[in-house]
Amino acid sequence: MTEEQTTPAETSGADSTAPSAVATEAPSSETPAPAATETSEAQAEAPKKRQTRKSTAKKTRTVELTLTVTGTADGEWQADLLHQGKRVVQALPVAAAAVSKAAAELNPEISETIEGVINEARQQHEAKLAELEAEVERVRKALAELEG
Repeated sequence: MTEEQTTPAETSGADSTAPSAVATEAPSSETPAPAATETSEAQAEAPKKRQTRKSTAKKTRTVELTLTVTGTADGEWQADLLHQGKRVVQALPVAAAAVSKAAAELNPEISETIEGVINEARQQHEAKLAELEAEVERVRKALAELEG
């Protein structure tokens, strides 16, 4: 048996907000004595590792980007991009297929909502197309009567 073991709750992820802890057993006759020395050496090196992490954390820089994608019921989509409060892109036209694909990559809830808007626009365009085709047919008939 090893000196350090995780508990079943830690491996199942049941309490992900609790700090992880390592259970330590007392050395048994199966565990050699030098292992305890290795553990104390590792504990002595731990503060050095923490200092390194602390110094690199100061060097970490966050980037603030705000992407806003807006769409209309007609299926027109556009994007605005802000970088640290400064507008980089404004009203850039975006294809509905690209918006749909990006939404699918982000999250199912986002994708479902956007797909609903795209489907509604598709239905409106199909209805408008049917009206226009009917109008074209009426104009063709009227033209044929004038020629005939």
